[in-house]
Amino acid sequence: MERLPKAWKTVLKLEPGWKVQLRKPHPCGNDWWVVLRLGADLRLQCTKCGRRVLLPRRKVAQRLKQAVPPTKEEEDET
Repeated sequence: MERLPKAWKTVLKLEPGWKVQLRKPHPCGNDWWVVLRLGADLRLQCTKCGRRVLLPRRKVAQRLKQAVPPTKEEEDET
């Protein structure tokens, strides 16, 4: 059996619209973000102040506390 690289074991299974909680809070005091774009980097938007940041997937995986899929109401709005 082939051994997979260690980094492949922590594959993020996120989709745009999901809310994620990160360990390090934003300067505005919030630690909840909305995923806007996926790829090698993730574009996240702060749910409190609206600031958008682009973080490497690896850093998001390290800082991730919790990921929550969107509710039915949130899906209908988009």
